[in-house]
Amino acid sequence: MRAFTEHTGVVAAMDRANVDTDQIIPKQFLKRIERTGFGQFLFFDWRFHEDGSDNEGFELNGPRYSGASVLLARRNFGSGSSREHAVWALDDYGFRVVIAPSFADIFFNNCFKNGVLPIPVSEEVADELFARVADRPGYQLTVDLANQEIKDEDGLSVPFEIDPFRKECLLAGLDDIGTTLQHEDRIAAFEAARLTT
Repeated sequence: MRAFTEHTGVVAAMDRANVDTDQIIPKQFLKRIERTGFGQFLFFDWRFHEDGSDNEGFELNGPRYSGASVLLARRNFGSGSSREHAVWALDDYGFRVVIAPSFADIFFNNCFKNGVLPIPVSEEVADELFARVADRPGYQLTVDLANQEIKDEDGLSVPFEIDPFRKECLLAGLDDIGTTLQHEDRIAAFEAARLTT
């Protein structure tokens, strides 16, 4: 998993609440066994018409969000089924950060396991960020995980909370397996001792 320390990127604003995992990555694309290649299917039913052409009315298809790596959304982002593929699709598309007033629990946990930083903010902060994105094409945010701060070039500074263990894992680029392998010597010693008894 890629480490996350500080990230600066263009913000894509998705002014929608209750965006569920079925919309983030529709079920017909869950047959792949790799964790990569899902970005092309992100928000598929919203991004494309039935004939495969771009839906120009969908937020992410606008040129102002080209190359965006910070996603701003409304409350209850990632609701619905527990598919981890939703985070894989966001990551593969290029998003490193998702900011919203609230997240579905399983989606929230899956983000940390895959190197995507979900940041809950108040409704008031979300409103302010949506306003700044609307007023400034190419608007960028910097997310400083070490100092737990969201900031921009115009003086915005928003602190955020994060579980210390999850913060440590992101800073080190450790998923569940990587965290476990930090204790590989002790695991091997336990297994060796177990086999002799």
